[in-house]
Amino acid sequence: MSKSFERYQKRKLISSYFSVVLSIALVLFLLGALGLLVLNTKKMGDHFKEQITISVFLKDTAKEVEVDQLQKSLAMAAYTKTATYVSKEDAAEKHSEEIGENFLDFLGYNPLKNSIDINLNADFVSPEQIEEIATDLSSKAYVDEVSYDKPLITLLNDNVKRIGFWILVVSAIFTFIAVLLINSSIRLSIYSKRFIIKTMQMVGATKKFIRRPFLWTNIKLGMLGAFLSLIGLAVALFYMDKNFPELNLFQDSITLTILFVGVFVLGVLISLISTYFATQRFLNLRTDDLYY
Repeated sequence: MSKSFERYQKRKLISSYFSVVLSIALVLFLLGALGLLVLNTKKMGDHFKEQITISVFLKDTAKEVEVDQLQKSLAMAAYTKTATYVSKEDAAEKHSEEIGENFLDFLGYNPLKNSIDINLNADFVSPEQIEEIATDLSSKAYVDEVSYDKPLITLLNDNVKRIGFWILVVSAIFTFIAVLLINSSIRLSIYSKRFIIKTMQMVGATKKFIRRPFLWTNIKLGMLGAFLSLIGLAVALFYMDKNFPELNLFQDSITLTILFVGVFVLGVLISLISTYFATQRFLNLRTDDLYY
């Protein structure tokens, strides 16, 4: 009979530990995923900004040396990510592919112009800076027109700022929820041992002596939960990097290391603090209050 009771108690203890580890792992995984999102918000915003194209259309009278000089000066400019020359023939071929028919046969001539397509570095993609760049390029005698999508640039900048703000807000809320969930799991685990705590206290054990094994046990559970969450984050990172290599998620290894260490330390700290206050609460309860 006693052996059966011992097995039951052991299974109950393992189940309690498992639920604590699982809750810590899941919450820290979500928190780490949000951390990755926060760290990569700017990177993702920069990626979309660098897809914006400014087309510099050249006059038919533009000399080859002038075009070469412009392309070289654009390639060396601080604001340029790429500068690609597109001949009127290449532009006509691409346009024909897009509309599904050869418009040159219908018109009898090529109305398009030679151009240089510029993709800017993300730091220069703002309405004011692009307007300044466009004005400077338009002042050249052999440039016919500088074209870019003004509404799209304004919308992109506004959305990047808005998304970044809300991601920070959501991250703060989730951090608060994470602390509450981990704290609740640990408190429930210690609640089931409240009579043991009070019994030890009644036979003369000091608060420090009673608290120590609970602290150490839950710190180990917090470490295990944090370790499992880091494995999940690593798998998610590899998956994201494989499907979105342009984001270069592993490029900033120092930031990733800080994030992983931060998640691990957070798991241990929350476990430590929650266990301390949970045990302190039951240590301060009167015997009659243990039943409520």
